[in-house]
Amino acid sequence: ITGGGSGIGLATARRFAQEGAKVVVVDMDPKGGQAAADEVGGIFVKADVTNADDVANMYKVAFDTHGSIDIAFNNAGISPPDDDSILTTGIDAWRRVQEVNLTSVYLCCKAVLPYMLEQKRGSVVNIASMLGMIGATPIKQANYSASKGAVINLTREMALQWARKGIRVNSISPGVVNTKLITAPLRYSGSMHERPTSTMLPRRF
Repeated sequence: ITGGGSGIGLATARRFAQEGAKVVVVDMDPKGGQAAADEVGGIFVKADVTNADDVANMYKVAFDTHGSIDIAFNNAGISPPDDDSILTTGIDAWRRVQEVNLTSVYLCCKAVLPYMLEQKRGSVVNIASMLGMIGATPIKQANYSASKGAVINLTREMALQWARKGIRVNSISPGVVNTKLITAPLRYSGSMHERPTSTMLPRRF
Protein backbone atom coordinates (compact mmCIF):
# COMPACT_ATOMS: atom_id res chain seq x y z
CA ILE A 1 0.00 0.00 0.00
CA THR A 2 1.68 3.21 -1.12
CA GLY A 3 0.96 6.25 1.01
CA GLY A 4 0.05 3.76 3.71
CA GLY A 5 1.09 5.89 6.66
CA SER A 6 -2.01 8.10 6.72
CA GLY A 7 -5.43 8.81 5.25
CA ILE A 8 -6.94 6.37 2.79
CA GLY A 9 -3.75 4.30 2.78
CA LEU A 10 -3.82 3.80 6.55
CA ALA A 11 -7.53 2.97 6.55
CA THR A 12 -6.88 0.44 3.79
CA ALA A 13 -3.99 -1.13 5.69
CA ARG A 14 -6.23 -1.57 8.71
CA ARG A 15 -9.01 -3.17 6.67
CA PHE A 16 -6.66 -5.44 4.74
CA ALA A 17 -5.16 -6.64 8.03
CA GLN A 18 -8.63 -7.28 9.43
CA GLU A 19 -9.32 -9.45 6.39
CA GLY A 20 -6.16 -11.48 7.03
CA ALA A 21 -3.78 -9.87 4.55
CA LYS A 22 -0.06 -9.54 5.17
CA VAL A 23 0.45 -5.83 4.68
CA VAL A 24 3.48 -3.94 3.39
CA VAL A 25 3.16 -0.24 4.19
CA VAL A 26 5.07 2.10 1.87
CA ASP A 27 5.49 5.77 2.69
CA MET A 28 7.95 8.66 2.54
CA ASP A 29 7.37 9.37 6.22
CA PRO A 30 9.28 6.79 8.29
CA LYS A 31 7.51 7.68 11.52
CA GLY A 32 3.97 7.44 10.18
CA GLY A 33 4.78 4.49 7.94
CA GLN A 34 6.40 2.46 10.69
CA ALA A 35 3.57 3.26 13.11
CA ALA A 36 1.02 2.05 10.56
CA ALA A 37 2.98 -1.13 9.89
CA ASP A 38 3.32 -1.84 13.63
CA GLU A 39 -0.41 -1.29 14.14
CA VAL A 40 -1.43 -3.79 11.47
CA GLY A 41 1.33 -6.32 12.11
CA GLY A 42 2.96 -5.63 8.77
CA ILE A 43 6.30 -4.34 7.56
CA PHE A 44 7.34 -0.85 6.50
CA VAL A 45 9.37 0.14 3.45
CA LYS A 46 10.43 3.75 2.97
CA ALA A 47 10.17 4.66 -0.69
CA ASP A 48 9.76 7.60 -3.04
CA VAL A 49 7.22 6.28 -5.54
CA THR A 50 8.50 8.65 -8.22
CA ASN A 51 11.86 6.85 -8.10
CA ALA A 52 12.01 3.66 -10.17
CA ASP A 53 14.72 2.09 -8.00
CA ASP A 54 12.73 2.69 -4.82
CA VAL A 55 9.62 1.21 -6.42
CA ALA A 56 11.50 -1.88 -7.60
CA ASN A 57 12.97 -2.34 -4.13
CA MET A 58 9.65 -2.11 -2.30
CA TYR A 59 8.21 -4.93 -4.39
CA LYS A 60 11.35 -6.98 -3.99
CA VAL A 61 11.10 -6.63 -0.21
CA ALA A 62 7.43 -7.60 -0.30
CA PHE A 63 8.09 -10.64 -2.46
CA ASP A 64 11.18 -11.76 -0.56
CA THR A 65 9.27 -11.46 2.72
CA HIS A 66 5.98 -13.09 1.76
CA GLY A 67 6.68 -15.10 -1.40
CA SER A 68 4.00 -13.43 -3.52
CA ILE A 69 2.38 -10.09 -4.28
CA ASP A 70 -1.36 -10.54 -4.51
CA ILE A 71 -2.58 -6.93 -4.34
CA ALA A 72 -0.88 -3.68 -5.31
CA PHE A 73 -2.73 -0.69 -3.84
CA ASN A 74 -1.39 2.44 -5.55
CA ASN A 75 -2.61 5.22 -3.33
CA ALA A 76 0.17 7.82 -2.89
CA GLY A 77 -0.78 11.28 -4.10
CA ILE A 78 -0.46 15.00 -3.43
CA SER A 79 -2.53 18.14 -3.88
CA PRO A 80 -0.24 21.07 -2.99
CA PRO A 81 -1.38 24.69 -2.54
CA ASP A 82 0.33 25.76 -5.78
CA ASP A 83 -1.97 23.46 -7.77
CA ASP A 84 -4.49 26.14 -8.73
CA SER A 85 -5.97 27.58 -11.90
CA ILE A 86 -4.22 26.59 -15.11
CA LEU A 87 -3.31 30.28 -15.44
CA THR A 88 -1.38 30.38 -12.16
CA THR A 89 0.03 26.84 -11.86
CA GLY A 90 3.72 26.94 -12.71
CA ILE A 91 5.45 24.25 -14.73
CA ASP A 92 7.44 22.96 -11.76
CA ALA A 93 4.26 22.53 -9.71
CA TRP A 94 2.61 20.85 -12.69
CA ARG A 95 5.42 18.36 -13.11
CA ARG A 96 5.58 17.55 -9.39
CA VAL A 97 1.88 16.66 -9.15
CA GLN A 98 2.01 14.62 -12.35
CA GLU A 99 5.09 12.77 -11.09
CA VAL A 100 3.54 11.81 -7.76
CA ASN A 101 -0.05 11.23 -8.86
CA LEU A 102 0.43 9.70 -12.31
CA THR A 103 4.02 8.68 -12.99
CA SER A 104 4.13 6.82 -9.67
CA VAL A 105 1.16 4.71 -10.77
CA TYR A 106 2.95 3.93 -14.04
CA LEU A 107 6.12 2.96 -12.16
CA CYS A 108 4.28 0.84 -9.59
CA CYS A 109 2.22 -1.01 -12.19
CA LYS A 110 5.24 -1.57 -14.42
CA ALA A 111 7.25 -3.00 -11.51
CA VAL A 112 4.58 -5.24 -10.00
CA LEU A 113 3.17 -6.79 -13.17
CA PRO A 114 6.08 -9.22 -13.73
CA TYR A 115 5.43 -10.75 -10.28
CA MET A 116 1.72 -11.14 -11.02
CA LEU A 117 2.30 -12.50 -14.52
CA GLU A 118 4.60 -15.14 -13.06
CA GLN A 119 1.92 -16.06 -10.50
CA LYS A 120 -0.83 -15.89 -13.16
CA ARG A 121 -2.96 -13.90 -10.71
CA GLY A 122 -3.11 -10.57 -8.95
CA SER A 123 -5.10 -7.41 -8.35
CA VAL A 124 -3.98 -3.85 -8.99
CA VAL A 125 -6.00 -1.05 -7.40
CA ASN A 126 -5.23 2.52 -8.45
CA ILE A 127 -6.63 5.37 -6.38
CA ALA A 128 -8.02 8.10 -8.64
CA SER A 129 -10.59 10.73 -7.61
CA MET A 130 -14.01 12.00 -8.51
CA LEU A 131 -12.10 15.03 -9.82
CA GLY A 132 -10.75 12.77 -12.54
CA MET A 133 -14.29 12.73 -13.94
CA ILE A 134 -15.71 16.15 -13.03
CA GLY A 135 -14.44 19.67 -12.55
CA ALA A 136 -13.34 20.97 -9.15
CA THR A 137 -15.33 23.69 -7.42
CA PRO A 138 -15.02 25.99 -5.49
CA ILE A 139 -11.33 25.20 -5.36
CA LYS A 140 -9.21 25.14 -8.49
CA GLN A 141 -7.20 21.97 -9.09
CA ALA A 142 -6.50 21.71 -12.81
CA ASN A 143 -3.30 19.76 -12.21
CA TYR A 144 -4.71 17.28 -9.68
CA SER A 145 -7.83 16.71 -11.80
CA ALA A 146 -5.77 16.07 -14.92
CA SER A 147 -3.53 13.58 -13.11
CA LYS A 148 -6.46 11.62 -11.71
CA GLY A 149 -8.26 11.54 -15.05
CA ALA A 150 -5.14 10.02 -16.55
CA VAL A 151 -5.01 7.40 -13.78
CA ILE A 152 -8.56 6.34 -14.64
CA ASN A 153 -7.76 5.89 -18.33
CA LEU A 154 -4.44 4.16 -17.63
CA THR A 155 -6.39 1.74 -15.45
CA ARG A 156 -8.92 1.05 -18.22
CA GLU A 157 -6.13 0.32 -20.68
CA MET A 158 -4.35 -2.04 -18.29
CA ALA A 159 -7.57 -3.81 -17.32
CA LEU A 160 -8.24 -4.70 -20.95
CA GLN A 161 -4.67 -5.77 -21.61
CA TRP A 162 -4.13 -8.04 -18.61
CA ALA A 163 -7.56 -9.54 -17.83
CA ARG A 164 -6.86 -12.74 -19.76
CA LYS A 165 -3.65 -13.21 -17.82
CA GLY A 166 -5.56 -13.45 -14.55
CA ILE A 167 -4.75 -9.92 -13.40
CA ARG A 168 -7.53 -7.54 -12.42
CA VAL A 169 -6.88 -3.80 -12.65
CA ASN A 170 -9.37 -1.38 -11.15
CA SER A 171 -9.47 2.22 -10.00
CA ILE A 172 -11.40 3.82 -7.16
CA SER A 173 -12.53 7.44 -7.39
CA PRO A 174 -13.22 8.71 -3.87
CA GLY A 175 -15.21 11.83 -3.17
CA VAL A 176 -14.39 14.18 -0.30
CA VAL A 177 -12.59 12.22 2.41
CA ASN A 178 -11.56 13.67 5.77
CA THR A 179 -7.78 13.41 5.37
CA LYS A 180 -4.88 15.88 5.64
CA LEU A 181 -4.96 16.26 1.87
CA ILE A 182 -8.41 17.82 2.11
CA THR A 183 -8.30 19.61 5.44
CA ALA A 184 -5.13 21.62 4.84
CA PRO A 185 -5.81 25.27 5.78
CA LEU A 186 -5.00 26.55 2.32
CA ARG A 187 -7.62 24.33 0.78
CA TYR A 188 -10.86 25.30 2.57
CA SER A 189 -11.81 28.26 4.70
CA GLY A 190 -15.24 26.79 5.52
CA SER A 191 -16.64 23.36 6.21
CA MET A 192 -14.98 20.71 4.08
CA HIS A 193 -18.35 19.09 3.49
CA GLU A 194 -20.41 22.23 2.89
CA ARG A 195 -18.15 24.21 0.55
CA PRO A 196 -17.92 21.71 -2.35
CA THR A 197 -21.61 20.77 -2.32
CA SER A 198 -22.90 24.32 -1.87
CA THR A 199 -21.46 25.47 -5.20
CA MET A 200 -21.89 22.28 -7.24
CA LEU A 201 -24.09 22.53 -10.31
CA PRO A 202 -27.39 20.62 -10.07
CA ARG A 203 -27.22 16.99 -11.25
CA ARG A 204 -23.45 17.29 -11.68
CA PHE A 205 -23.08 13.67 -10.60
